[in-house]
Amino acid sequence: MTTMSASEHRTPPMPAFETFERQLAELIRWRRDVRHFRRDPIDPVLLPKLLDLANLAPSVGLSQPWRFVTVDDSHRRAAIRDIFAACNGQALAAQSPTRADRYARLKLAGLDDAPCHLAVFVDPDPHQGHGLGRQTMPETAAYSAVMALHTLWLAARCVGLGLGWVSILDADRVRVALDVPDHWQLIGYVCIGYPAIDSETPELEREGWEHRRPIDVTRR
Repeated sequence: MTTMSASEHRTPPMPAFETFERQLAELIRWRRDVRHFRRDPIDPVLLPKLLDLANLAPSVGLSQPWRFVTVDDSHRRAAIRDIFAACNGQALAAQSPTRADRYARLKLAGLDDAPCHLAVFVDPDPHQGHGLGRQTMPETAAYSAVMALHTLWLAARCVGLGLGWVSILDADRVRVALDVPDHWQLIGYVCIGYPAIDSETPELEREGWEHRRPIDVTRR
């Protein structure tokens, strides 16, 4: 039997990231939830590259439980738009008159303009990973999928793209509209494209809906 020497087990040295630290902080600061998009098409080779980066996200037990679905069919997009419209109406009804007016003006989805639509699901009990880390906290599969989505979000911003997370949807109806396995759970439906306006300030903050607060750490 052939054995490997210690030198053969060595991995390349980790890159020094000091010079990247400032750029990383700027990237995080400029990551925005985009609601207004230009209709410029996205280079078709770009999305696969971004998804490859998202696939490097951490996952419980190395299970990679995320499932990406590109939504290109016009009928399926229309179905998602209808689901949004119904849920949006319910959300408006739940707000006070003053906040409802402000809410209605925000246009909370780029469903009409964004050139790329992507649904992110999680397989809550994938075979990959052999269940490691999920017996006591099964929700970590969904958390892992969120990490992949956030990685995609940052990667998109690096190449000038914006991402808008459409949360005003009925997850069960979305799953049916996209004809995916029944056990998949919707993590997020996102619109991807070039932002109509670039800003380091969240739109909800610019519109006076809410303001970011400094972190408050609980100590025990």
